[in-house]
Order: sequence, then C-alpha cells, then structure tokens
Amino acid sequence: MTPRTVTLIEGDGIGPEICASVEKVFQAAGVPIVWERAIAGLAAIEQFGNGVPPETFASIKRNKVALKGPTTTPVGGGHKSVNVTIRKSLDLYANVRLARSMPAVQTKFDNVNILVVRENIEDTYAGIEHWQTPNVAQCLKLITREGSMHAIRYAFEEARKLGRKRVTCVHKANIHKITDGLWLEVFRQVAAEYTDIVADDIIVDNCCMQLATRPEQFDVLVLPNLYGDIVSDLCAGIVGGLGVAPGGNIGTEYAVFEAVHGSAPDIAGKGLANPTALLLSGIQMLQYMGLVGYATAIQDALANTLASGVRTRDLGGMATTEKFTEAIIAHLHPVTDTGTVVVTKPSVAGSAAASTVTEEWDLVGADVFVKYGDGIPAMPEKLGKFTLKLQSNRGTKVWPPSGLSILLVDHYRCRYVSAEPVEHADVLELLAGVTEAGFSWMHVELLHQTKSGEARYSKAQGE
Repeated sequence: MTPRTVTLIEGDGIGPEICASVEKVFQAAGVPIVWERAIAGLAAIEQFGNGVPPETFASIKRNKVALKGPTTTPVGGGHKSVNVTIRKSLDLYANVRLARSMPAVQTKFDNVNILVVRENIEDTYAGIEHWQTPNVAQCLKLITREGSMHAIRYAFEEARKLGRKRVTCVHKANIHKITDGLWLEVFRQVAAEYTDIVADDIIVDNCCMQLATRPEQFDVLVLPNLYGDIVSDLCAGIVGGLGVAPGGNIGTEYAVFEAVHGSAPDIAGKGLANPTALLLSGIQMLQYMGLVGYATAIQDALANTLASGVRTRDLGGMATTEKFTEAIIAHLHPVTDTGTVVVTKPSVAGSAAASTVTEEWDLVGADVFVKYGDGIPAMPEKLGKFTLKLQSNRGTKVWPPSGLSILLVDHYRCRYVSAEPVEHADVLELLAGVTEAGFSWMHVELLHQTKSGEARYSKAQGE
C-alpha cells in the first residue's frame, strides 16, 4: 500500500511528547502513513509572528488530513485561539467527539457511549465583540441557517453510518428564541428527512443535569458551538476526563484531528503526559481515512493496556509517558486487515444553500444604543417618521416607567418605530436627530417585519 502523507502539528507544552508517543505506536503497528511536520502555536508566533503560518495551512490543504497536539490559548488577551483559526480558515464545520467508557478507567458511570457533534464555526465563536462603553462589552451570537444545516445534517449522516438510533438537538430556544429558535427549526427540518432515526430535543441546562445523572440515555448530541464546547467537556468528564477524550474537526475538503485537552506546560518534559487522548484522536483519524484494521488494532492495544493496570498518573497509575507507550506497543497484535475501507465523504446532501429562505421584509424602525450615565436618558419621543416605543437597560424595559428598580449601566437601547415602512435614509435622519439632541449613539440595529407584519426582532424583558 502506498503510504499516505498526513500533516503533524506537535503544538505546545506536552504536545511534542504525546505526538512522539503516537508516532511510535503507529510505526509499531505498521500504519501506512508518512508524517509531514508543520508548526502552529507559541513556537510559530515566536518564529513567524503568526499562530498558524501560511506554510502550515498549505500542508493541511495539500494532505487533506492533519493530526494536531494541544496549543496554548491565552485567557482575556493575547493571540487568537490557534484551534479556532484552523477550524474557521479550513471551514471545518463539525467538531466530533466521542465520549465512551474506557476499560479500567474508574468513573461513576458505565456503558457511556455518546457521540457529540458540535457546530464549529459560528455562534459566539464568530468572535465579533466590541466595547460599547468603558463599562459594557458586547458579543454577537450568529446562528445561520446554512451553518446549522451543515452541522446538523452531518450528525444525522454519522448516526446512520454508525448504526446509531437517536439524535438529540441541544438548545436554549426558550430564552434565545430567534437564534436558538433557528437552530431548532433547522434541526426539525433535517430530522424529517431521516425517518429511520429517532429525533428529539432538550434544553441545554436540562441536558447537563441529565448527563450528570443518567448519561447512558444519550446516543448522539448535536449542539451549537458554545453549548457544544461546554457539553463535550462535560461528556469527557463523565468517562474519565479530557485525557481520554478524542476530537476531530471535519469539513467538506479537510479534517484535523486533535487532543482536546490543554498544553499543560507545567508538566512538559517530565514524562507525566498522558498520550491517550491524542492516540484516540489518531484512531479516529485512521477510521476517517478508511484504515479501519489499523485503527482497531491500536484501539484494542490501548484498551488491553489500560485493563492490565498500566496507566499514567492522571488515571491513577504510575507509568511514565514512555512506559505507557511501550505497554501499548507490547499489546499490539498483528494487523491482518490492511486494506483501505472506502469511507463515504462527509455529506451535506440536500445542500444548505438549497434550504436558504427567501423572505421579503419591511424596514419599520431601529434600535439605537446610546451611552448615557446619568439615569434614564430623556430621549426625544418623536424624531422624523419615528416614535420612541421603549428604552431598555441590559435587556430590561425601563421606559415607559414600570416601577421596577434595577441596576442601571451606561448603555441604553432606545427603540424607535414607524407606523409605515421606512428607508435607510430615514434611519440616517433618525441618528442625526439623536446626535442633535445631545446623545452619543454607539451602534444601531435595524428592525424588520415580514409583509404579513411578523416582527423579525425580539421584545425587551418586561415588554
């Protein structure tokens, strides 16, 4: 068999150690792979001033598949997440993580086998954030019909391919009625096409409670980006922690498999790193590539090693990274099935674009956000074609007065509406009027409604 070239990104901290472990295991198993090394993370920033240099993207695009060690992401500042950069730049729309009970890894639960499919591009991870005032920060949550369609359809396709019976949509549509409401709407639309699979939905907080009490009830979970990030880690904790959690980022053209835990710089170079998560990610990668015989052999060797009592310290054992790797190699059995299974390419059949909704809207108003720090601003109640309908602070209506006493910050939404459809030029006149009245506006959101009068914006709390 002609070896397949795969991009290998060692990453930061313990990344080089656990990558070396995977390389040794793959070599011992005779996996027909040639590694092409590429750089990302702190070393890339130091060398190129960029967490993911163009040469690394070129390598992944050339080889189509990559295995990546953990990279460091600073909290509250510094460089952008390398992981998010790779996912977005390669349009890796689905993050796929398996949470499955492992032999001899003691947890409170047995027989857990949950496939988590997380939308991987948008939601709050679009990273669109602004300071509105020195005291108010804003993040935009973007849920698109097309992006939701890609991830949700992939979840159903994987469920069908793997013989799984149930896909559960996780959301918060009771509160985020428009954004999560769209996610749930798309889920129900896609589910109607997969009548052989049970489809249901659950609110994200209830999902977390159920996972902490009866995780065995779940089969496949599909979630928007932020919830998926959190819930997938919860699922990992249920089966033993991030040290045993594999991860894959799947796109139409490319796939990047990675350990989902941190780079653990405090133990780097001490022989304490657990390579299990990256090895499991490598197994997931081999399955994706159709090298199923090799994947099964390595999976069995890992399971038998854990069952024999050889474990790294984070799993309650005493084995070093090197000793654990040697034990896995010792448990390898000869790979008899060396053929390549033809694996169906990730499908978004019935393309997302085909489901795009065309709907005519009328512009009927604007939410004008103003900075004001001396109580509720006395905004003009009439400006051009617009009438002031309400003012809210942190989402709660404070004008007209409601009698509520709440904490006020220096950032107000002032909703101006018109009895008739207006033009963008009318909104510009509105903003000029706000400025002439002595108020500093920070940003504006246009208010639309359908031709039948259905609002395409949310109400304020208390409205």
